[in-house]
Amino acid sequence: MSEYVKVILVTGGSSGLGQAMCKRLAAQGHTVFGTGRKVVHGQSDDGYTLLRMDITDEASVIAGVAEVLRIAGRIDVLVNNAGLGIQGPATDISPELALQLLDTNLLGAHRLCRAVLPAMRQQRKGLVINITSVAGNFGLPYRAFYSASKAALERYGEALAIEEQRFGITVVNVQPGEFNTPIAGARLRPDHISPEHEPGYKKAMEVLGGSMHYSRDPDELARVVARIIQHPKPKAMYLVAQGVQRVSVLAKKLLPGRMFQRMVGKHYE
Repeated sequence: MSEYVKVILVTGGSSGLGQAMCKRLAAQGHTVFGTGRKVVHGQSDDGYTLLRMDITDEASVIAGVAEVLRIAGRIDVLVNNAGLGIQGPATDISPELALQLLDTNLLGAHRLCRAVLPAMRQQRKGLVINITSVAGNFGLPYRAFYSASKAALERYGEALAIEEQRFGITVVNVQPGEFNTPIAGARLRPDHISPEHEPGYKKAMEVLGGSMHYSRDPDELARVVARIIQHPKPKAMYLVAQGVQRVSVLAKKLLPGRMFQRMVGKHYE
């Protein structure tokens, strides 16, 4: 296998951002495996292979990684992309619902790293790309736990990068903004919205729905990931967002905290 052709494992590869990444990377000649909880195991789709994997199940993760190693003999790149959304006033989110989100968005990536990194250490080379979110830079109203989960994945990736660099392994965080994907329809929601929060919650969801409607082509993110994979020394973090989403990241760094919170509140309410 040439140095250019990589063996790439992409979680959440059956739809949305993951599917776009799998398609583009496979079209470039890489050997690509995309995971999904409900896919037909072993099915080839658009030049890449689908593997059934539940990233919240350790046995499923270990079996899936072993299957890739059996077929391809190595894993050069792991893309931790699979994730869930969540919406609702923070105090209406039960601890059980919050744990379900964190089990996917944070611990799911951790399970994959634990399964994949030993093989990468043996190779003395590897790349881990964590797909986090612009939302990890600040707390978004009525999506508190989504912001928290993505911020946690960011910090996890930063620490992992330092720990694994001695083994020739590079860890990169990629922060996408809102893209045209099915994540909105699959967001976790509480069974009950407190009456006092309902007006603000409804307004925020209307704003969010509008921005999702006009969001961007997932292939935009796929192109960035493809460039990272080919770059000999990728940056620690890439922001893949436009307009107000990109400006908000800069504003969070420059504005006083309360001023920034008022700005975000005005945008959503």
